[in-house]
Amino acid sequence: MAGCRGSLCCCCRWCCCCGERETRTPEELTILGETQEEEDEILPRKDYEKGRRYEAVKWMVVFAIGVCTGLVGLFVDFFVRLFTQLKFGVVQTSVEECSQKGCLALSLLELLGFNLTFVFLASLLVLIEPVAAGSGIPEVKCYLNGVKVPGIVRLRTLLCKVLGVLFSVAGGLFVGKEGPMIHSGSVVGAGLPQFQSISLRKIQFNFPYFRSDRDKRDFVSAGAAAGVAAAFGAPIGGTLFSLEEGSSFWNQGLTWKVLFCSMSATFTLNFFRSGIQFGSWGSFQLPGLLNFGEFKCSDSDKKCHLWTAMDLGFFVVMGVIGGLLGATFNCLNKRLAKYRMRNVHPKPKLVRVLESLLVSLVTTVVVFVASMVLGECRQMSSSSQIGNDSFQLQVTEDVNSSIKTFFCPNDTYNDMATLFFNPQESAILQLFHQDGTFSPVTLALFFVLYFLLACWTYGISVPSGLFVPSLLCGAAFGRLVANVLKSYIGLGHIYSGTFALIGAAAFLGGVVRMTISLTVILIESTNEITYGLPIMVTLMVAKWTGDVFNKGIYDIHVGLRGVPLLEWETEVEMDKLRASDIMEPNLTYVYPHTRIQSLVSILRTTVHHAFPVVTENRGNEKEFMKGNQLISNNIKFKKSSILTRAGEQRKRSQSMKSYPSSELRNMCDEHIASEEPAEKEDLLQQMLERRYTPYPNLYPDQSPSEDWTMEERFRPLTFHGLILRSQLVTLLVRGVCYSESQSSASQPRLSYAEMAEDYPRYPDIHDLDLTLLNPRMIVDVTPYMNPSPFTVSPNTHVSQVFNLFRTMGLRHLPVVNAVGEIVGIITRHNLTYEFLQARLRQHYQTI
Repeated sequence: MAGCRGSLCCCCRWCCCCGERETRTPEELTILGETQEEEDEILPRKDYEKGRRYEAVKWMVVFAIGVCTGLVGLFVDFFVRLFTQLKFGVVQTSVEECSQKGCLALSLLELLGFNLTFVFLASLLVLIEPVAAGSGIPEVKCYLNGVKVPGIVRLRTLLCKVLGVLFSVAGGLFVGKEGPMIHSGSVVGAGLPQFQSISLRKIQFNFPYFRSDRDKRDFVSAGAAAGVAAAFGAPIGGTLFSLEEGSSFWNQGLTWKVLFCSMSATFTLNFFRSGIQFGSWGSFQLPGLLNFGEFKCSDSDKKCHLWTAMDLGFFVVMGVIGGLLGATFNCLNKRLAKYRMRNVHPKPKLVRVLESLLVSLVTTVVVFVASMVLGECRQMSSSSQIGNDSFQLQVTEDVNSSIKTFFCPNDTYNDMATLFFNPQESAILQLFHQDGTFSPVTLALFFVLYFLLACWTYGISVPSGLFVPSLLCGAAFGRLVANVLKSYIGLGHIYSGTFALIGAAAFLGGVVRMTISLTVILIESTNEITYGLPIMVTLMVAKWTGDVFNKGIYDIHVGLRGVPLLEWETEVEMDKLRASDIMEPNLTYVYPHTRIQSLVSILRTTVHHAFPVVTENRGNEKEFMKGNQLISNNIKFKKSSILTRAGEQRKRSQSMKSYPSSELRNMCDEHIASEEPAEKEDLLQQMLERRYTPYPNLYPDQSPSEDWTMEERFRPLTFHGLILRSQLVTLLVRGVCYSESQSSASQPRLSYAEMAEDYPRYPDIHDLDLTLLNPRMIVDVTPYMNPSPFTVSPNTHVSQVFNLFRTMGLRHLPVVNAVGEIVGIITRHNLTYEFLQARLRQHYQTI
C-alpha cells in the first residue's frame, strides 16, 4: 500500500493505525524527536568553522593559564626571598653581635617578632577565606573528582592563598610554597576562561565559550598541572599529577593541552627568574621554584659512584622505613585533625589564630635553642663541587653561602644552624650537595624535631604545603643512612647526595602515596635520568608499606571532610551487588508539564541537583484526559513518546527484512501477517501491559509529600529524561510558562546561550520572589531536559555501573527497567567505598 498519509484509518504492509490523526507544530515534532521529512537529510549538519574556532580559542586559553600560573609563582618566590633575606639578615647580624655581648635573648625576641607578625597576617587572610587554609590539594582533588567545594576556585581564595603562603613561609613555619601553587593554578584555570569574577562584579566580558562544568574541570586540570610544573620545573610530572591524583575522567585531547599549559608555566617562570636573579634574560637556568641541582661526584674521589646495583638493596630498605615513617606521620596528623575538628573549629575564629601563633612561637624557640645548644661545629671542606656551567656554579655558591657559623670559631660551621637558619630550599641543597659532613646526632635530632613540628603545623589555619617539609625531613633521614654506612660499615663508594635524594623520595612517598607522577617530578627536578630506577623502586616500596596501615595524607583529609570521593575501581567482591541493591528508590521527580507551585515546592524542600522527568502509568487515562488540561498534556506527551519509540522499532524491523537470511525474513513476515488490526489505545495498552498495581488518585501538579504511603512512593513511572536544578530555576526566573487555557506551544523558548547566561552562579530558589509568579501557571520542561541520559538496568553489576559513572564523568545515573520505567537513581554517594561496604554487609545478612 502507498502509506497512511492523508487518511484517518488505514492498514499498511507493516503497521496498522486507526483513530483521529493528530497534527503537530514543528516545535512539538522537534521535542518528540520526529521530523516531517526524515528522508531528505541523511547526514547531520555541523558548523566546522565554529568547531575550529572553538578549538583555537581553547589552545589560547590554556596558554594564558600557564603564563598566569608562572607569574603567580614568580610573585610568591620573589616576596618569600625578600622577606626571608630581610629576616635572616637582621637576626644573623644580631646573633653575631650578641654572641659576644651575651644578649642572645634579644636576638630571639627579634626572630619571634618577625615570625609572629608574618604568621598573624597569614592567619588573618585565612579568616577572610577559610578555604585558603592548608595546601588546597585535597580540595582540588575533590573538585576534579566531581564534588563542588564552595569557594574553592574563587578569585578571593587565590588572593588569600598567594599572600598567605608567602607570609607563612617567611614566618618560619615548617611549610612549603609548592603545594599551594597547585591550588593557585587551579583557581587561575577555573576563573580565567570565564572572563568574569564574582568578587569583582564590574569585571565582566561577553565571552560565549566554555559555559559548562566539563570545560571548567578541564581547565582546572590544566591549572593544577601548571602549578606543579611551576613549583618543580616538571611539566611532564605536572601532567601526570593531574592525571593520577586529580581528574576523575580523561581524554587524549586534554592530555596534549595540559602538557602545553605546563610547558607554558615552566618556561614563563624560568624566563623571569633567570632574568631577575642572573640578569641573563632568556637563559632559562632556573626551571622551577625548587631546584635540586646537579648530582655529580667530586673529581678527586675516584671511588665515588652516584649509585650501584648493590645500593638497590639499601634503597628498598629505605623505602620500607620511609613507608613506616609516612604512615606514622599520617596517623599522628589524622589524630591532630580530629582534635582540631572537635575542640578548635567549633570555637570562635580567634582561637584558630591563637593556635597558629602558638605553633609559630614553639617552632621559633625550638629552632633557636636547637641551633645554639644541639649544633656541632664542623670543619669546612676545602674541596667543593665546581661545575662548568653557570647553573652549577650558582648551586655551589648557594650551598657555600648558606653555611652558618653560629657560635663556632673560624673555618668551622654550625651544622644544626645550617639546617635550621636557612630557607628550606637551601637546607635541601645542603643535604644534597654539601661536601662537609653532618653529625649523625645532629641529623637524627633534626629529623625528629622537624618530623614532629611539621606534623603539628600541617592543618593549622594558614596556607601551607607539605612537599618541601617532607623532602627536607626525608633528605635528613637519607643523609643519616649514608653517614652510618660510610662511617660504621665502611662503604666508601657511597655518594651521600644520592642517599639524601632517595630518603626524601621514600618519606614523601610514604606520606602522599603518589607513584608515577612523583617519580617523574623527582627525575625532572634532578635532571638525572639514571635516578629513574632507584626512585621508582623506592616510591613503590614506600607506597606498598604505607598502604598496609593507612591512606595517603590527602586522602585522609578528604575522608575527614566527608567528601564522596570515588576511587579508580571497585573491589572484586562488589560484583555480588547489582544496581538495584545500591540505588536510591525514593525518587523526587517532575512531570513534563508541571505547575509552578509544585516546582517551587520541590526545589525548596530538596537539595538534589537533577530530577527525573516522568509520567504515571494509569489504567483510567481516558477519564483524566477529559478533565484537567495539565494531566491531559502529560498523558499526551507519554503516548507521543511511546509512539515515537514504537515507530523506531518498526523501522528497525523493516531494516531487518533486508538482511539476507530467509529464516529472519520469514519470521518477520509471519509475525506481521498474524498481526490483527487494533486501535491506537489497544497498541499502547499492549506496550504498557504489566501486572496490575493499584494507582493512587494523585494529580501531576501535586508535589511529593513525606506523608505518602509506600504504594504512592513506588508506583510505576515512565522515564522520559533528566532536568537539572539550575535549568528549573532559570525557567522560573525568566517566566517560561503557559496558562492552562493556552497551548504549550505558546510557552516562550530560551536558547542555549540564554540558559547558560548565569553560569557558573545560577540563581538560588530561596532568593526567588514568589509574588512575581502565578503558582497555577504550567511549565513545559521537555524542550530543556536531557531526553537520552545514560541509564542502567536494575540487574547491572556494580563494577559496570562504577566504570560507566567514572569514565563518563556522570553525576546522576537513572535505573530503568525493561518497560521504560524508572525504579531508582544512583549518585556519587551510592558508589563510595563506605556505602558499598555497608550494602555488601546487608547482602550477606540476607543470604
